[in-house]
Amino acid sequence: MRAMLTRGGREWVPDYLVSINPDLCIGCGRCFKVCGRDVMTLKGVNEEGEIIDLDEDEDDEIEKKVMAMIDQDACIGCGACARVCPTSCQTHAKAA
Repeated sequence: MRAMLTRGGREWVPDYLVSINPDLCIGCGRCFKVCGRDVMTLKGVNEEGEIIDLDEDEDDEIEKKVMAMIDQDACIGCGACARVCPTSCQTHAKAA
């Protein structure tokens, strides 16, 4: 991918969010709060380690909450989520 330009004309190469490691994520939601593109949402992890939708009725089955990607294609590669993540649980990559 060729570099994009900032408003000031400097080169900038987007670094897209490609995955979130549920073992490292603490579900704090900081990344969600800084992302204006609805790339991720809060999910639950059950006893089997599966990522599941949060449902009030299934609160007993959830071991912990984590952020999960729901619309990877909406990411613009700004990197705001990586800058606020306290556990560095995200993987980012340049476009192919």
